[in-house]
Amino acid sequence: MASTSETEPRESMEFDVVIVGAGPAGLAAAIRLKQLDENLSVVVLEKAAEVGSHILSGNVLDPSALDKLLPEWREEETPITVKVTEDRFYYYGPQGSVRLPNALMPKLMNNHGNYVVSLGLVCQWMAEKAEALGVEIYPGFAAAELLRDEENRVIGVATGDMGVTREGGEGPQYQRGMALMGKYVFLGEGVRGSLAKQAISYYGLDTDREPQKFGLGIKEMWEISPEKSKPGRVQHSFGWPLEGGTGGGSFVYHLGGNRVYVGFVTHLNYKNPYLSPFEEFQRFKTHPNIAELLEGGTRIAYGARAITEGGWQSVPRLDFPGGALIGCSAGFVNVPRIKGAHNAMWSGMLAAEKAADAIAKGRANDRLEDYDASWRSSAIGKDLEPVRNVKPLWSQYGTALGIVLGGIDMWTNSLFGFSLFGTKAHGKPDHECLEPAEKHKSITYPKPDGKLTFDKASSVYLSNTNHEEDQPVHLQVKDPALQHSSELHVYAGPSQRYCPAGVYEWKTEGGEETFVINGQNCVHCKTCDIKDPNQNINWVPPQGGEGPVYQEM
Repeated sequence: MASTSETEPRESMEFDVVIVGAGPAGLAAAIRLKQLDENLSVVVLEKAAEVGSHILSGNVLDPSALDKLLPEWREEETPITVKVTEDRFYYYGPQGSVRLPNALMPKLMNNHGNYVVSLGLVCQWMAEKAEALGVEIYPGFAAAELLRDEENRVIGVATGDMGVTREGGEGPQYQRGMALMGKYVFLGEGVRGSLAKQAISYYGLDTDREPQKFGLGIKEMWEISPEKSKPGRVQHSFGWPLEGGTGGGSFVYHLGGNRVYVGFVTHLNYKNPYLSPFEEFQRFKTHPNIAELLEGGTRIAYGARAITEGGWQSVPRLDFPGGALIGCSAGFVNVPRIKGAHNAMWSGMLAAEKAADAIAKGRANDRLEDYDASWRSSAIGKDLEPVRNVKPLWSQYGTALGIVLGGIDMWTNSLFGFSLFGTKAHGKPDHECLEPAEKHKSITYPKPDGKLTFDKASSVYLSNTNHEEDQPVHLQVKDPALQHSSELHVYAGPSQRYCPAGVYEWKTEGGEETFVINGQNCVHCKTCDIKDPNQNINWVPPQGGEGPVYQEM
């Protein structure tokens, strides 16, 4: 974490509130701030070249927060048009499936009234709303440093320097980053945000909390045969191809225009270092139910992103001196519903209300303690508390029994307001769950056929990912020797398998093993930052504007 005592001064701009991340949380916060006081100066920094380009989510949108934020949206032209018409739940075996009766599912799992959307397009639309209110949005600027004063209060952020060469020198296009100073700074970077990670560690925001848990979501968009398209159908499954001790599941969401989202989530607390979430997703598509749906179709987009799964027990303290965590930087995803966008919006609105009130009273750069104190009794807490045991039950008892116990727990919470299990602990962080290779057998995955299943290279191509090669590698290995002795020789090089973009390779040349980082492939999923068994890889933002370009994902 940087201080304000930099040797080379930056150009500086001052605002009332600086927001990092133009996702649903950051944009909801910006809109709400201007609704409360049109004279507040608000800026949103976004590392993608365009708002929405780095947004990857299911997504079945619960519109409850949007109804509060922009109640007129239903009368306007928006990208929120495909209403959910049907819910389906399956347990998959290798060749068959069992459809679970909807009547057995807790009511909170019902998607009635929700919408199948591209969250990226929703964010673009929200950005237009924010700008119409006077919010300044700067895409293509990655926030790289938290700026603090002599009292260790956050007073702003600095964008990353542009045009730095791979060796760390100043290239011909070098440009010093800017300092954006604010009375309050909101961190809405999404899952495992680099600045949020620094703030959580520096201020001890996760003290007395359960460790955050994560999943890796991999998603493709397909154009399918018209007769197979069922706009508004929402389908979830669990079971095959994952073994019972590895958590995860799938989603299939039908949009309009003969398009369908097909996705697979692997919980990152898995033990076997030979497991590849990418290859498990490819195997999933060979299930007869999915293969039939996609037969004759065309894959048109690909992406991957980590998902927060810790929920109620793992949410860190949300306020720090001078700012707050919002959205998935805090971890508000409802795991069984696979939904977080609505809670992200709720958190942005709640933080905005507390900050606007503080500024009106002449305060600045202090803790928004009311924000942290109020979320558990807000719509966010009411959404997360009833499902708080689903993830730990799944982890402790495996998929089949864990899902049954989680369902019972959701029913008792919904009907009677209590849990038979109290509030269960998550246990170890995900990176500590990985076991040495000697305890497991290598997994041989089928070769891709290029029609239904694919390799990582062709997949990354569809993500439109691009990074300038002559810049410092944004995937920082802290101790190369440790990577060699432990990641490779103890855990058999799991980075080659957990990364869904082919960033990491172990190559042997002349009898010497070399760790190769293909940083230009990175889709910013953050899995390496989460799953490396030694926490030896640190993900930091590359130059602003770089990374994947997701279109309608």
